[in-house]
Amino acid sequence: MFCPSCGVENPDEAKFCRSCGRPVRPVVQTPTAVSSATRPKAARYVTIAVLVVAAGIAGWVLTTSHTTPHPTAVGVTASVGAGTSEPDSAAPDFSLPTTEGTMVSLQDLMAKGGDVLLYFSMGVGCDGCFAQIPEIADDLAAKGITFVPIMVNSADQVAAEAARFGITTPILIDSSRKVSSAYGMLGLYGHVDRPAHSFALVGKDGTIKWVHHYAKMFVRADEFMNDLANKA
Repeated sequence: MFCPSCGVENPDEAKFCRSCGRPVRPVVQTPTAVSSATRPKAARYVTIAVLVVAAGIAGWVLTTSHTTPHPTAVGVTASVGAGTSEPDSAAPDFSLPTTEGTMVSLQDLMAKGGDVLLYFSMGVGCDGCFAQIPEIADDLAAKGITFVPIMVNSADQVAAEAARFGITTPILIDSSRKVSSAYGMLGLYGHVDRPAHSFALVGKDGTIKWVHHYAKMFVRADEFMNDLANKA
């Protein structure tokens, strides 16, 4: 199946393009008016698909200026000021604003007592990236893991997209890209100036326990939680 937006080939079962993150199939169902807190995951997939089609044109404009559709390319860390996020290494500290302007540091997040999962994504223009947040948020909370999405777009852009998807999970804004660079999240899979679809799990002791870079822009909850459990 080829993405109608960027032309990249995707698996037949894909819901979102693994390169640009937009939907790869038309929507033929209308979701019922059920709150996201009680809606079954299967129904949420339909709702997500309806929402992402509505923003296709706007997302294309925002994404094409930042994305090179090359899903099979080998990830290469950005050459300027880039860090790495290797397992057992110390997690780079940071302090970033949320979309509402509240500052949040890694120390604040670790003070909650559990592991902290940082999610670095393409952000605005990648509907699959926003859909990923509610897809795994409940499962992570059940494991006692603090989930922290980080995006490099402006706070206003991110807040608007988060509202469109009904996302209540706070999203941190790394507009300078310094934190994304410190964790080695730039320059992967052809996405030169922003992250692709990557995760870093920080343990209670402040060290990185797991890092994973996906070559697709949406991962179903069961697949993701399995990867996390097995540290794939």
